[in-house]
Amino acid sequence: MSEQSISDDFSFQNLNPERIADALADVGVNPQSGLLALNSYENRVYQFIADDNQRYVAKFYRPARWSDAQILEEHQFTQELLDEEVPAVAPLQLGGSTLHNYQDYRFAVFPSVGGRAVEPGDLDQLERIGRQIGRLHAVAKQRPFSSRPNLSYQEFVADAMATLRESPLLPDNLQEAFWAIAEPLAEQLKHTDLGAFTQQRLHGDCHLGNMLLRDDQLMFVDFDDARTGPAIQDLWMMLAGDDRAERMLQLDVLLEGYQEFCDFDSKETLLIEPLRSFRIIHYMAWLARRWNDSAFQQAFPWFAEQRYWEQQVLTLKEQFAVLQEPPIQLQPNY
Repeated sequence: MSEQSISDDFSFQNLNPERIADALADVGVNPQSGLLALNSYENRVYQFIADDNQRYVAKFYRPARWSDAQILEEHQFTQELLDEEVPAVAPLQLGGSTLHNYQDYRFAVFPSVGGRAVEPGDLDQLERIGRQIGRLHAVAKQRPFSSRPNLSYQEFVADAMATLRESPLLPDNLQEAFWAIAEPLAEQLKHTDLGAFTQQRLHGDCHLGNMLLRDDQLMFVDFDDARTGPAIQDLWMMLAGDDRAERMLQLDVLLEGYQEFCDFDSKETLLIEPLRSFRIIHYMAWLARRWNDSAFQQAFPWFAEQRYWEQQVLTLKEQFAVLQEPPIQLQPNY
């Protein structure tokens, strides 16, 4: 396929099992089992058993999303973590590289690392998670990304709002109510000065779904959204519930574990609710951009329903109200 046609192949419709098998054979990996599609929408990810009786995972990157240099920085970061004994999943070196290209589809092969999902748990588990993120950040701070993007208002809010304005999925009868709250929220978020805080490499999408428990060890997976930004971006998604006092306690416990390995600037707590707002807006735009991919329509059918957008209006109103309150802070004895 030409560069133009691969960019247009938004749905991966040309990535059939035969092409996947041929791509893997091209780097010396020969599946002996069927391809099991794993739960991934941004890319296409398949688990299989090779002729050495080992289990592997092949990840085919969404065309035109990242440059080769950006993907290789992700790979390098995960390998650095492994070298420092921070549990993470890094791609295999095959033929001298971790990134491969077959008929314009870029892909990587990973060892398959089984594990169980990390469930929201008690404060002891939260402290343990804090320690692991602290270990990750201790390595992350050793050098910067040069190709990966920065966490920014432009991408997560301004560009996302432009996407939502063009989307036909927002019902006509909710247009006025949606933009009546989305626009003032975006305007307030414009004043979030991320550059005023220390910038470092991040996992970028650090939530419980991107952690596995294996042999009683917490392991990080899926660094596809790795980028540069303030440390709190990899921490705030660990806070659960609506009770402010409970979330303050959770933050204290999380940082108690974190600071065993990495210092934390307490002023970054000012960013927790703005970053939550960034994520809410960006997520809606992400779904809108990918809607032509049939996998998204099958996985997120509610995105095109009236009740989803009604709920989003309420969510944005709640988030705007939270931003008018004093930010969550650490306990006085922190």
